[in-house]
Amino acid sequence: MKTKQLLFAATFLLFAEMTGAQNYQVPVSEKDEKMMEGKFKPTWESLKNYKVPEWFRNAKFGIWAHWGPQCVEGSGDWMARSLYMEGSREYKFHLEHYGHPSEVGFKDIIPLFKAEKWNPDKLVALYKKIGAQYFFALGNHHDNMDLWDSKYQPWNSVNMGPKRDILAEWEKAARKYELPFGISFHADHAWIWYEPSQRYDRLGPKAGIPYDGTLTKADGKGKWWEGYDPQDLYAQNHPLSKGSWSDGMIHQQWGWENGACVPTQEYITNFYNRTLDAINRYNPDLIYFDVTVAPFYPVSDAGLKIAAHYYNHNMATNKGRLDAVMFGKILDSEQRKALVWDVERGAPDKIVDEPWQSCSCIGGWHYNTSIYENNGYKSAASVVKLLVDIVSKNGNLLLSVPLRADGTFDEKEEAILNDFGDWMTVNKEGIIDTRPWKVFGEGPIAESTVPMNAQGFNEGTYNKATSKEIRFTQKDKNLYATVLAWPEEKQVIIKSLAKGNTLYPGKISKVELLGYGKVTFTRTNQGLIIHMPDKQTNKIAPVFKIK
Repeated sequence: MKTKQLLFAATFLLFAEMTGAQNYQVPVSEKDEKMMEGKFKPTWESLKNYKVPEWFRNAKFGIWAHWGPQCVEGSGDWMARSLYMEGSREYKFHLEHYGHPSEVGFKDIIPLFKAEKWNPDKLVALYKKIGAQYFFALGNHHDNMDLWDSKYQPWNSVNMGPKRDILAEWEKAARKYELPFGISFHADHAWIWYEPSQRYDRLGPKAGIPYDGTLTKADGKGKWWEGYDPQDLYAQNHPLSKGSWSDGMIHQQWGWENGACVPTQEYITNFYNRTLDAINRYNPDLIYFDVTVAPFYPVSDAGLKIAAHYYNHNMATNKGRLDAVMFGKILDSEQRKALVWDVERGAPDKIVDEPWQSCSCIGGWHYNTSIYENNGYKSAASVVKLLVDIVSKNGNLLLSVPLRADGTFDEKEEAILNDFGDWMTVNKEGIIDTRPWKVFGEGPIAESTVPMNAQGFNEGTYNKATSKEIRFTQKDKNLYATVLAWPEEKQVIIKSLAKGNTLYPGKISKVELLGYGKVTFTRTNQGLIIHMPDKQTNKIAPVFKIK
């Protein structure tokens, strides 16, 4: 009998592996939003049939408006969580300027998000001008507010705050300027991210008084939010995760392991419904999730059903052609066949076979006044270094430029964008539509190991690149060599192009400095020696076209 049971179990497991079937702890409900049927099924085996569209391979550079109500206080990213951490910088700022979180919580900040100077048409036109090939808008963040006329989240930008359908207006501008349109969704993690809102002060005159994360609809009588349930926003009607009072524990539990409180089917289904609602309304060309692998994976099938729906929906709206791109973080080699790998604030130290993306920001993810005051933004030169290094390794750069709550840049950000745009205008042919060369580059950084921390976070190394760092791309039988800083010497030596080097065995007949013209060169056993013109043609980095 035992032998028969073991044989049955083995047969079942084999069948499950062959079919991609899997039992999930919290399966999503399709009662309200049916997953679109089509070529793709919600299994890894089926999703591995995905092919990255050529337009994304060619794009190389996108702009992200990572913008929402957390920009109001100007205290940076994750402020809607940190304001509930007694003694933190964000807590102190909120207490001084807005009130105690038992009385004035994040819900009360939302009406102050007015977007009164926001002009999406003007902004997207600028993004296009400086070289962006696609555009991303924030759909929702971990703060759990939807920035569209959401069917499944009453806490949305049409009902309160700016009282505008932000996604609809972003999409209209993106379509006008012919930029593929992306939406990023982050609200799946509100479940654990907001857990500090269940806390209370342990010290001081309000010790023991609960913060507003435990409020319910009934508590709103006579308040501005009467009729709205704070639990639709905070989603805190559940036990705290293991070690929740340790502020850093959330990073260990991002993948729903190590003691994170497992979300309910109701919560998971709500996120699934909201995401499908946005996909069906705005037909995004790209979608991004700030998650390990896919939303709620592996405790739920929600993420895989979103992926299957998204791909099938995209094919249905594009006459059978799949032009969609969906990103995931910390993907294994098999999962990278189904999704595009996203690396946060960093890059691998080698060429990756399949196209990938690095998402980064010139400052904090949400607008941070202290970064502005302390001149903490990345320079245009730093952005170029990241872009060129990423593209040389078969990646794209998605760059966030934080907007203030009113929907505008500050003057320092604008100057950085203009400087970057000036460089791109002259040198983009070495970026857009290119492919990696035989090696991605040379120099001390290129020749060293640069490990990533979890999903990335190693870009600081690449920002330190000097003129000793050179990166390569190719297009139309031309080789492009970008020196990551303008050399002080009057010559550049490219060792990879030395006489007799098997990387480039053919003859080099011409070298052109983009934005200048032909330059003289000498090819020796030490390298290709390029003689620089007397005049520096840009403030950032020279790009050489070699044939």
